[in-house]
Amino acid sequence: MSDAITAEGLVKKYGNVTALDGLDLSVPSGTVLALLGPNGAGKTTAVRGLTTLLRPDAGRAVVAGCDVVRDAAELRSRIGVSGQYAAVDEHLTGAENLEMVGRLYHLGAKRSRKRARELLERFDLAEAGDRPVKGYSGGMRRRIDLAGALVADPPVLFLDEPSTGLDPRARAQLWDVIGELVEGGTTLLLTTQ
Repeated sequence: MSDAITAEGLVKKYGNVTALDGLDLSVPSGTVLALLGPNGAGKTTAVRGLTTLLRPDAGRAVVAGCDVVRDAAELRSRIGVSGQYAAVDEHLTGAENLEMVGRLYHLGAKRSRKRARELLERFDLAEAGDRPVKGYSGGMRRRIDLAGALVADPPVLFLDEPSTGLDPRARAQLWDVIGELVEGGTTLLLTTQ
């Protein structure tokens, strides 16, 4: 089994603060790795470095066969990312948010629409899919954001604090979806407290 995510000696500093101090990790394809730690431990910084959202100060990382610095543009097409806070456009409907993500991944209009409807069903948002997101509850916003990370059916998925803001039922649904993804070969790195 090859590794989908590898990091060697990743370092990230913000002035005098060292957020990552030589992170090493290896995540085999089709598995789940959870980064566990308190606030300020560097979990989000690690995810941001592995997903090209920030450039490490030292070390090396390869995700889905792409160097995170040298091959950043290619890597972005091979991963799905959901951050700690829902990154959705409040003025668009749930379906429109997901369709927009599909278009950004160059899936085309028809495929983006189809994928949006599939994910609305999967995350129990079909009835709310044609309403503007500004009327969604916090948990619904979180689920639409998580669905957005899956639009392109990426082989590697990063979820930063995925269950934050979810009620027990939605949390159970999320873990069911994660289980299905991993059974299907998706590699998952998630953070949690």
